[in-house]
Amino acid sequence: MSETAQPPEAGRTRILGGDPVGLFGLGCMGMSEFYGAHDDARSTEVLHAAIDAGVTLLDTADMYGGGHNERLVGAVLRTRSAFVATKFGIRRDGERRWNDSSPGYLRTACDASLGRLGVDTIDLYYAHRLDGTTPVEDTVGALAELVQAGKVRHIGLSEVDAATLRRAHAVHPIAAVQSELSLWTRDVVTDGVLAAARELGTALVAYSPLGRGFLTGALRDRDGLAEDDFRFTNPRFTETNLAANLPLLGAIDQVVERHGASHAQIALAWVLAQGVDVIPIPGTRRLDHLRENLAAAAITLTDAEVAALDAAFAPDKVHGQRYPAATLPVTGPASTEQARA
Repeated sequence: MSETAQPPEAGRTRILGGDPVGLFGLGCMGMSEFYGAHDDARSTEVLHAAIDAGVTLLDTADMYGGGHNERLVGAVLRTRSAFVATKFGIRRDGERRWNDSSPGYLRTACDASLGRLGVDTIDLYYAHRLDGTTPVEDTVGALAELVQAGKVRHIGLSEVDAATLRRAHAVHPIAAVQSELSLWTRDVVTDGVLAAARELGTALVAYSPLGRGFLTGALRDRDGLAEDDFRFTNPRFTETNLAANLPLLGAIDQVVERHGASHAQIALAWVLAQGVDVIPIPGTRRLDHLRENLAAAAITLTDAEVAALDAAFAPDKVHGQRYPAATLPVTGPASTEQARA
């Protein structure tokens, strides 16, 4: 975070790498692609409004829009201060996409991101995905060199398993692990990633906390999706699975009535209830949705409400995988020896 950045209001913060950040970060991916047409002017307005409202963590990546997203965020950073997180590791060439977490590539990627963002130092630099070949120790070792060089302040990993997180942390402290976490995606809770992060003092940054829009209750069918909306390829949003998942929203309906809140606010309050080390980063391109999301900070769910929502959204009640099988995240080789074999 730059020297001119103002820390979030006391009592409404979470800690990331020793730095206070707002209760919510802002996921910027949709401002460049994946959810249909985008409007830079509107997105810029949302970015400024988020910072005005106390959001300090802006989350981007070099692959979002082929660098467009970093440039968009970078334009805002010319006059505003924020804690900026970006990522490397997913490479694209036309329609082809592959993972690359090699030391050589990450050094080049870091310099390119610094240029697009227009900053001297990246506050949090994630390995977006591991490639399954490069030992995580080598990846983190190279990232640690970037920290020593002053190009990166904190190191993060995205979509890794608990064992990989521990191996990485043994090389250099991992400030954050970013994984999908929402009412209908709780893998990090059940597979031990959240427990490992807590053991190591690593924050859990939760992406897609609104289930890619499903948990807002506004998406009842696919008719309103843009032709290039990536949800058309997501197993949970096939016509059959989407219809089968709709009854899950009934559990949120009951909590909405008690709190006088929206579905989105209850879904976000549930994520906040997972612990003070969990930082949700809902994304939006609309000012009204931004304000609605941030207002969830005022909602405290009871233990009984959290338990009821947990039961209603039990993994065996959710239809469809969270990603197509061919694009499920690679967590990396089980050991350094395997990777080098």
